[in-house]
Amino acid sequence: MLLSGLCVFFLAPVTAESTQAKNDGPSAILILGDSISAGYGMTLETGWVALLNARLTASDYNWRAINASISGDTTGGGLRRLPALLEKHHPEIVIIELGGNDGLRGYPIKQLRTNLAVMAEKAQQSGAQVLIMGMEIPPNFGERYTRLFREVFNTVANSENIQYGMFMLKGIATDPSLMQADGIHPTAEAQSLLLDNVWHSLAPLIDHSGSTDNP
Repeated sequence: MLLSGLCVFFLAPVTAESTQAKNDGPSAILILGDSISAGYGMTLETGWVALLNARLTASDYNWRAINASISGDTTGGGLRRLPALLEKHHPEIVIIELGGNDGLRGYPIKQLRTNLAVMAEKAQQSGAQVLIMGMEIPPNFGERYTRLFREVFNTVANSENIQYGMFMLKGIATDPSLMQADGIHPTAEAQSLLLDNVWHSLAPLIDHSGSTDNP
């Protein structure tokens, strides 16, 4: 979510067998995010996406999460990368966790809304369900911009008929003990809380798909 010079890009390996028939293996959840999901300031194994995979395995869900997040990425960057990711991984669910850097850079809300909507449309056209995570920015950007920014994610979710998720840092951003020294990125200790915030909206999509080994 930060204007970081670091780029962390991790894709779960895809075997030749899984590319031959996507239904042979676990259903894929593609996470298209920024530094919040890329595990800024920690190892990927510590981040919430890794914890998500651990939860899916422990719960006998036949799913795997693919982390396609890059620190510092914007909705424009995500939009450019998405088609190739959809073609490669054939996800059944796409989580869009982008927009924070657009806000921190003061990008126009109209462009942010367009980018989010087009990403949602492309993902749906590929056959995936979409979850868009809400974002917020500090109030020093002005009351109007801050409000419009906060509202745009729910607006896109409604217009595109996709799942809307709560602000990922809810219950975290206001607790200094759960934030890194920069005041923007959550700590390793906060990752389980991030996962809980995502899971609240992700679980219904997983259950709706019926792709699980649970009875």
